[in-house]
Amino acid sequence: MSEKDKNYIKFLGTAGARFVVTKQIRSSGGIWFNLDGFNILVDPGPGTLVKCLSSKPKLEPMDLDAVILTHRHLDHSSDINIMIEAMTNGGFKKRGILFTTQESLNDDPVVLKYVRNYINKIEILKESKSYFLSEDVSFSTPIKHRHTAETYGLKFNLRNLTISHITDTCFFEKLSEKYSGSGLLILNVVRLKGEGDEKKGILHLNLNDAKRLIKEIMPKAVILTHFGMTMIKAKPWQIADEMTSDLGIKVTSASDGMKYDLNSFF
Repeated sequence: MSEKDKNYIKFLGTAGARFVVTKQIRSSGGIWFNLDGFNILVDPGPGTLVKCLSSKPKLEPMDLDAVILTHRHLDHSSDINIMIEAMTNGGFKKRGILFTTQESLNDDPVVLKYVRNYINKIEILKESKSYFLSEDVSFSTPIKHRHTAETYGLKFNLRNLTISHITDTCFFEKLSEKYSGSGLLILNVVRLKGEGDEKKGILHLNLNDAKRLIKEIMPKAVILTHFGMTMIKAKPWQIADEMTSDLGIKVTSASDGMKYDLNSFF
């Protein structure tokens, strides 16, 4: 693999919230990371396998080294079993690591028991723990998120770059502190506005939460993704342009199939 083919993020889907997912207004295939040639799939929701195989160039599931499931909700986990089968050549080649929550493996599991034997290792995500993927790549789970399932965000460490993915959560004070030092910040921004969301049990970030996090964390660049209906109607690409002007930090609105090159950070 040449250097130009390494170090990128491919957004297989940018849908957040059940209506955008069930109507497939946007795709929901999760995110593929290539970090120094190490391939990681995060949150394989509905359609992940199809999106991998139809990607140009194709993303080969058997090239995956690890799958990370941040929480058990279907928009993040529905393709987890077929992706494990695809990663292991139908179970005939034992390989790969699955990182997931204990809740995803419990009595009502989203990871089926029979496919667990196909992979080399399962590691349980826990708060404030570090995980080593290769000699040069690691990630941590800085803090347990406040969501309706056991959920952890991710903080990848790659050479001199820290890539943080704040997945589903409501806003709380320690988020900025725990994701400080991020060079690239990926934010799941489901809601445009969020007045009274917590009282309604809607535990997701809204646009004002995102702006506050960006101002407090001060990353070099930001990617917004995982949009609900209100964000999509508000045209997130325009929102990203406005945020770039207002904050002085490059903000990008992810689109389905978007490939984001990381080599400019090195």
